[in-house]
Amino acid sequence: MMAGKYTHLDNQKVSGSVDSVPAVTDSGEVAIKFADSNLETFPPSQARGKISGGSRPPRDADDTFSKTSLGSDEAQPGGWFRSFTVDAYKPYFDVDTSDVLDRIKESLFPFKGSFTEKTASNPDLYGPFWICTTLIFVAAAIGTFVTYVAHELKNQEWNYDINLVTWSAGVFYGYVTIVPLGLYVILKYFSAPSGLVQLFCLYGYSLFVFIPALCLSVVPLEIFRWVIAGVAGFMSATFVALNLRAHIMSAGERWFFIVAAIFLLQVALSVVLKLYLFTVTV
Repeated sequence: MMAGKYTHLDNQKVSGSVDSVPAVTDSGEVAIKFADSNLETFPPSQARGKISGGSRPPRDADDTFSKTSLGSDEAQPGGWFRSFTVDAYKPYFDVDTSDVLDRIKESLFPFKGSFTEKTASNPDLYGPFWICTTLIFVAAAIGTFVTYVAHELKNQEWNYDINLVTWSAGVFYGYVTIVPLGLYVILKYFSAPSGLVQLFCLYGYSLFVFIPALCLSVVPLEIFRWVIAGVAGFMSATFVALNLRAHIMSAGERWFFIVAAIFLLQVALSVVLKLYLFTVTV
């Protein structure tokens, strides 16, 4: 009955529908073409960062422990809890010898003031750690050698002072830890925050100039030792002050006093080193 109903359709309707539908050959396959979709592909073609291999996203001034270690798929604790894990510090030791040598060269040319710009995207703690460690052993070795020679020239008995090692460790490790922390808090107060690791990196490399200065202190001339300590202190203080000046200028009118305090504090370190490491008493 249903077939008979459809065979007696109105001729006009049938002819109209036949005109509007193209004939399809019975090949067993039907080609279907979809219209272009407005959905975006993932990842987007304009994505930036490590996924697309483009430039990294802008860094926040306080992203001290936001860097993640490459190749680690394990779940890591977030927030400040991550600062107590080893993975939080791995990226800051991911540098090679050429990187460290380039940054050491930058510290020996303090008037450039481009160190913070070059290390902003990849500050490291590897160089500062070994610079401070080298300073401790160089200070102890040079101080011991100089005092030994001075006692031998005067035919006096000489005894090794182990306190020279512990004192040097306290000075250098303490300085590159406490001073950047204090400066970090001060800059936060004046609404000119800087990355904490960036400050550790800057202050650590600023101490490299004292290594050759300590080696030159073997010359038994007091005026020469004062000159060496003064030049090293001036270079180190200029290196830190000029690299922080552009950033601290955003703190307002007080930026000059902050930069001056940073410069004088670094000079004070050189005076302390002269009095306790560059001076030989028999």
